[in-house]
Amino acid sequence: MARSAPDVFLPGEKLVFLFLLIAMVVVVAAVTLAVIGGGEHAVLPEAAPERLVDPLPVTRPVGCADVEALRLPLGLRGYRMADVDDVLGRLGAELAERDARIAELEAALAGAQATAVSSPDLFKKPGEDSGR
Repeated sequence: MARSAPDVFLPGEKLVFLFLLIAMVVVVAAVTLAVIGGGEHAVLPEAAPERLVDPLPVTRPVGCADVEALRLPLGLRGYRMADVDDVLGRLGAELAERDARIAELEAALAGAQATAVSSPDLFKKPGEDSGR
């Protein structure tokens, strides 16, 4: 008596297995088409990277309100380094320029005060004669 090999699947199980196999093939094909693009029109259009629209004024010095209104765009891991470097470089240059201008004005004021103090007739009006 030769024994035949037992069926691995029962008749109802064969139908379920076939249905799951077809469903898996359909899902894999749909995902593949979505990733590749599936035709002329892309399923997911490329998103334009967020860029800094420089809100810092070009025609005048940067003010406190300009810095408070500044919003830097986010990148994959935080802020975009190039945009932050540009903004910080510009702010640093303008602060250095202001510091130099303040030092220049303070030196001019100190010189004017020194000349005024060294003058003997501080309260003398121009054109008055001191000998009368």
